Amino acid sequence: MSLSTTMPLSIYLAIAMLIALAAWACSRLYQQHQQGRNAVEKTADITILDKQAIDSTCQNEQQEYWIWVKKGQFGPKREFQVGIHYFQALNPGDRGVLTYRGDKFVHFALKR
Repeated sequence: MSLSTTMPLSIYLAIAMLIALAAWACSRLYQQHQQGRNAVEKTADITILDKQAIDSTCQNEQQEYWIWVKKGQFGPKREFQVGIHYFQALNPGDRGVLTYRGDKFVHFALKR
């Protein structure tokens, strides 16, 4: 009688299921936090650092408007694409409450 050193099939299936579950969880986290899919709406007190209009290289596309913001006094810097109306109304140094969902700009309320 010889002892078998192979693992049972159930161990392999359990490992494969754990790998699949980890891949699914990583994908969901990436989509929610990096791409903004199904992200919850958040607000933050921010300062507008800068803004920039970028001309598109394609003739059919319009300009893109971006703002760079800083959360709090020493917080991280982020960028958001905004519409033309927000772009024209906001200036570097403006402070207010930013509403966003993931990496998508939703609204900005200027503090006076």
